[in-house]
Amino acid sequence: MKIIDAQLETVCGHKSVLPENTEREIAFAGKSNVGKSSLINGLMNRKSLARTSSQPGKTQTINYYKITYRPDPREGETTPENRDEQIYFVDLPGYGFAKVPEKERKAWGTMIERYLYQSKQLKLVFLLIDLRHTPSANDKMMYDWICEQGYEPVIIATKLDKLKKSQVQKNISVIRNGLGMPKQGKIFPYSAVTKAGREEIWNYIRFTG
Repeated sequence: MKIIDAQLETVCGHKSVLPENTEREIAFAGKSNVGKSSLINGLMNRKSLARTSSQPGKTQTINYYKITYRPDPREGETTPENRDEQIYFVDLPGYGFAKVPEKERKAWGTMIERYLYQSKQLKLVFLLIDLRHTPSANDKMMYDWICEQGYEPVIIATKLDKLKKSQVQKNISVIRNGLGMPKQGKIFPYSAVTKAGREEIWNYIRFTG
């Protein structure tokens, strides 16, 4: 699979009308400092299209990235004539950053809820959790919230490179138990540094999402 093009197409604020896209949408949610922008850049094979910041809480909008990719028939894909495919990555506002005023945090929550409820093309929701830590109360709240909207969140456990290999499975179990996930729930460890997990996430998007 080859990324042909990736671009920021639409930015929606608190009062914006959400676009009515015709291609699949894959949403990404997570705490403000969990590495969401780094993940999206890594999946798009871009260095800085999704803005990263040393100051958490900077993503205050819903950002739609339109991606064009070319399936590789050697990977077992059956796309007619190997034509290019398009998909949207939707970056939702980060949550749980204490320094953001309460009024603004509530507005972000309203934006996320509106998107999950109104989007007609949303096929998959990824929830990012820091692999190093037990899920926070905000993480659990977001997980339950996504489930209540009718979606089964897929967890991407970030910061994989910060742990020893012997710690990974134990920490995955901590996340699963902390969120109250079912046994069949999916968790993908990921490193923005080494890109470990990128192929597995993309395969899930293409064949499941």
